[in-house]
Amino acid sequence: MNTGKTYGIDISFEELKLPLFHDVLILAKNAAQGKYGLGKSLDLLIPGVFEAVSTDVGHEHIEAVFINKRLLTKIPVENVIMLLKQHVFDYVGEGELIQVDMKVRISMNNING
Repeated sequence: MNTGKTYGIDISFEELKLPLFHDVLILAKNAAQGKYGLGKSLDLLIPGVFEAVSTDVGHEHIEAVFINKRLLTKIPVENVIMLLKQHVFDYVGEGELIQVDMKVRISMNNING
């Protein structure tokens, strides 16, 4: 019986470059790296770049979130977590390590000076 459903798959890949220049790394529960292992690895590879966010981010599948401190100079951590909850966390599968890049654009209108 044909239900009329179609599926599409888009694949993209790129060379992994070190040091990592991603904005957010999301570590799901039961990932091979583990929260402390990934944190230690990041500190060895690129010391002082990522901030570990409390594991209580309000989603049962997420063990830890590491946010690039550069991003936190533009957006408060609470807002980043809120955006991730709304748009990303539901797509993170058990055992995954997800990299997230956020493009931040700041515009100011009607500035009187």
